[in-house]
Amino acid sequence: MFSFFKKKTAVADAVVPAAPDPATDADKRRWLDRLRGGLRKTGASIAQVFTGTQIDDTLYEELESALLMADAGVKATAFLLDDLKRRVKQAKATEPIVVKDLLADAIAQLLAPLEQPLRVGEHVPTVIMVVGVNGAGKTTSIGKLTRHLAEAQRKVLLAAADTFRAAAREQLTVWAGRNRAEIIGQDGGDPAAVTFDAVVAGKARGCDVVIADTAGRLTTQLHLMDELKKIRRVIAKAQEGAPHEVLLVVDGNTGQNALAQVQAFDAALQLTGLIVTKLDGTAKGGVLAAVALWSRERVAAGGAPLPVYFIGVGEQLEDLQTFSAREFAQALLS
Repeated sequence: MFSFFKKKTAVADAVVPAAPDPATDADKRRWLDRLRGGLRKTGASIAQVFTGTQIDDTLYEELESALLMADAGVKATAFLLDDLKRRVKQAKATEPIVVKDLLADAIAQLLAPLEQPLRVGEHVPTVIMVVGVNGAGKTTSIGKLTRHLAEAQRKVLLAAADTFRAAAREQLTVWAGRNRAEIIGQDGGDPAAVTFDAVVAGKARGCDVVIADTAGRLTTQLHLMDELKKIRRVIAKAQEGAPHEVLLVVDGNTGQNALAQVQAFDAALQLTGLIVTKLDGTAKGGVLAAVALWSRERVAAGGAPLPVYFIGVGEQLEDLQTFSAREFAQALLS
């Protein structure tokens, strides 16, 4: 069962509540097994580096190649190698297997700022705008999140603002029906107008959360990105201070292209969080290190960190879970 673990819910009334109790040990083991399985292709080449008998330049060169192949990117790879060498020196490590554990610590520390809870309830309704390119799993992720919120006794209204793709509206309608959520849509209508109506209706009906599904956008299609900017502006007119969250759904299989999407959508919309999907079976899961380093640079420039609220490793409801830096690092190197 999909659950928001209590360790993530520091302010009980302001974050998505946990399940009645944290996930059982069995649930947690199943999730970690799925995560390890999903990251196996990414982690196999990295873990293989540590099967030798000595710590030398060859080990670091092989590790550099493995991280680059995992799409950690040049900057994040260099950062992790420098950090790892410092840790090895401090620990006076002599065995490659110890270096592997130190690398897990380095990755976990780099990813730690991405680990933040999704907050709802500070604003009523909390308005969430969801964006992403076609095929990233945007509508499915919205459906899973809606299910989660419904189980937490939150009243949800969905805005089917992907008005020109019938399949998206139909898929969102199915999720709304399953979760007793309300939905507002319009065949071929103006996406901004649909979103405006949804936010106004959400306020009038006492909804806790309004989630707007938007059409998939390629970042190179400037006129389509402009439409997303318009939707964002219109949401602000419907409710002052909204949208409270602008979430980008990215496909973990796309590697460094995922980072390019993050940068482009952030420049246009000022993102507040990420959902990373399809990490099952990918050889490019190292891109989260690149995203984390970029997020660190964003903070250094005066911005806020960009959290990864959820990661997905499959199609089932329980395959979308809150992101844990330590769990991810350990699964990557297991």
